[in-house]
Amino acid sequence: MIQHVSRKLLDLKKYDDCIKKSLQSRVYAFSWYLDIVADHWDVLVLNDYEAVMPIPWKRKFGFKYVTQPPFCQQLGIFSIEAISEETQKQFIKKIPFQFLKVTLAMNSQNILIGQQIKKNFFLQLNKNHDLLRKNFSKGRKHAINVAEKNQLILEETVIQSLIDIQKERYNYEFSIKKLQKLSEQILRKNTGEVVGVFKDEILLGGALFLFSRKRVVYLFSAFTEQGRKLQAASYLIDYMIKTNKNSSLVFDFEGGNLPNMAIFYNSFGAEKECFYILERNIFKF
Repeated sequence: MIQHVSRKLLDLKKYDDCIKKSLQSRVYAFSWYLDIVADHWDVLVLNDYEAVMPIPWKRKFGFKYVTQPPFCQQLGIFSIEAISEETQKQFIKKIPFQFLKVTLAMNSQNILIGQQIKKNFFLQLNKNHDLLRKNFSKGRKHAINVAEKNQLILEETVIQSLIDIQKERYNYEFSIKKLQKLSEQILRKNTGEVVGVFKDEILLGGALFLFSRKRVVYLFSAFTEQGRKLQAASYLIDYMIKTNKNSSLVFDFEGGNLPNMAIFYNSFGAEKECFYILERNIFKF
């Protein structure tokens, strides 16, 4: 039986254990992560937490609606054992109609039944670095060589420095406070790091990486114009690939819908996975 359980009534140990052991495990679905990025969230639970589906939601004009939180690429259904397409469809049908609008990104291991399909790129890190690098494009190898010749340095940095670069270079809104809280918690839990790329002690950019049992997630990045010219992003990603070589981990580029980003990620020999956006609209507002 699938039940709708509010966050305050959730058995957090059983819930997080299900996410951790699930076939579809994604760090975005853990309770500590959702507590930061989602305004509110409930869960659909199958039996005794055999499978779960987190439901992040907001309120607008007094109405509740389901929406994907920031820094949270894929959610959807998570199950300890494989579940049928019919069970997955039952989960979707069980989303309460108190949520007048639903826009939710499922994960790549859920059934593809939505009209809107998104792409993500990832790289298996189960080979040595030389073998992984053989699959890099000629242009990407050249870019990394350029960075090496420029003697770029990698060091820890702070998320605020990357936020400042992002605000200066790109004119779009993003959830700064949630990113700051997320970075603080990731560092406190020792489940990630903020790595900067420097040239002559000048920050060229960097990224926040998030580690889980199965993935290294390229969660947030920002680079200056000089960093772009000196191939700082290529150098940093190659470093992280090299650091985690010969492991069961997957490097998750966390994106690829934009054509230029798809080309960039693919140049590292990355594979493509697809996930769909679940949409339901009872009342337009």
